[in-house]
Amino acid sequence: MKILDKNNPLSLNKQLCFALYATSRAFTKTYGKLLHDLGVTYPQYLSLLALWESDGLTVQELAAKLEIEGATATPLVQRLEKLGLVDRKRDTKDERRVHILLTIKGKSLRKKALLVPPALGCAVNISNQEADAMIAQLNQLRTSLK
Repeated sequence: MKILDKNNPLSLNKQLCFALYATSRAFTKTYGKLLHDLGVTYPQYLSLLALWESDGLTVQELAAKLEIEGATATPLVQRLEKLGLVDRKRDTKDERRVHILLTIKGKSLRKKALLVPPALGCAVNISNQEADAMIAQLNQLRTSLK
C-alpha cells in the first residue's frame, strides 16, 4: 500500500467535502444519543425545531426550512404524527395544502429539548461564540453553493 504525500491535493484529509461529511455523520451519531430521552430521531428533532419556531407550517414550508424535498418531509411528518407530537390539518381554502400543528405533547417536549444544545456544546467542547462563528461560516458556505 502506497501512502500519498501529505501535500497531495487529492489527499482525503485535505478535502473540505470529506471533513464536512465525516463531521455531519459524527454530529448525527452524537445527536442520536442526546435525543434518545426525547424519543425522536435527528430529522424529527430538526422538524420539531422548525415547528417550535413557526407552528402551523405547511409540509412544503417545513421542507423548505429543512432544505429537503416535500416528498421526504411527508413521511417525516407522518412519523411525528404517529408519535403524537403533531397533527396534520388540510387548509380550508386549498385542500392540497396540509398544515402541521404541534400537539400538547409536541409543545411540551420543547422543555426537555432545551437541554440538548448545552449537552451538545459539552460533547463537542466548544463555546457558544465558537459555535456561532462556525454556524456563520457554514451558512455562508451553504449559500455560496446554492
